[in-house]
Amino acid sequence: MKYPEPITKLIDSYMMLPGIGRKTATRMAFFTLSMDKSRVQEFADNLVSAKTDLRYCKICGNITTDEICSICKDEGRDQSTILVVEQPKDIMALDDMNSYNGLYHVLGGVLSPVDGVGPEELNIKLLLNRLRTNKAVKELIIATNATPEGEATAQYLAKLVKPAGIKVTRLAHGLAVGSDIEYADEMTLKSAVQGRREI
Repeated sequence: MKYPEPITKLIDSYMMLPGIGRKTATRMAFFTLSMDKSRVQEFADNLVSAKTDLRYCKICGNITTDEICSICKDEGRDQSTILVVEQPKDIMALDDMNSYNGLYHVLGGVLSPVDGVGPEELNIKLLLNRLRTNKAVKELIIATNATPEGEATAQYLAKLVKPAGIKVTRLAHGLAVGSDIEYADEMTLKSAVQGRREI
């Protein structure tokens, strides 16, 4: 059966979201049809608002409604460390843990020559400018994902930053709490051994 054009377009729109296939998109589209018109309007307004009212912080690249995000404005945060992440959503995940109280910097991705992403496409120049102008920074913590691209990006940043005398560290990767060694893949085990610490 062929759906009317408005529902087909809605299904196609939902399918643009990552991880959403045709069945899920169809389910979401029909759920949207069952919603009150005011709820649908609110949903549409929220989509438009997220796209038009948000911008990137001119200091760290985080998402914000102002020129400077609340983290960069917070003078109570540790000014001596900057934790580098791939995307703004990574900041939210790390900051929710309440175990890190320093500053952040969003790269906007990772180096990936295959996908045409080089240093110029990332917020690396902005980071280097921050490190040059903010003499309080003593440590750069690199928290890119444990993928080949994330590792290559971490190594690239370390080469650029170490000559300035700033300590460069990498988040430890390894075995998840409660996991069995026998089920871990080779890269996870290697990271766990290399990231070991004294007890």
